[in-house]
Amino acid sequence: MAKTTLYLDDESYQQLKWLAKGRGCAAAMLVREAVAEYVLRHPVKRIPKSIGAFRSRRRTLSERAEDLLAGMGR
Repeated sequence: MAKTTLYLDDESYQQLKWLAKGRGCAAAMLVREAVAEYVLRHPVKRIPKSIGAFRSRRRTLSERAEDLLAGMGR
């Protein structure tokens, strides 16, 4: 588990402490739950590492892609 510092305004901090006390847990646990929920709702869209990894040095390659791929898979 990694450690981080979080700055909250006084009112939010008090509400967090009251919620934690009401649930009988640490405020840190509520923060971890909130972050986990946020991450589930906003997944990171990863692109393959191979995208942009190579250079063809042919500036018209993307314009000619359909012609170059014609007949493949037949």
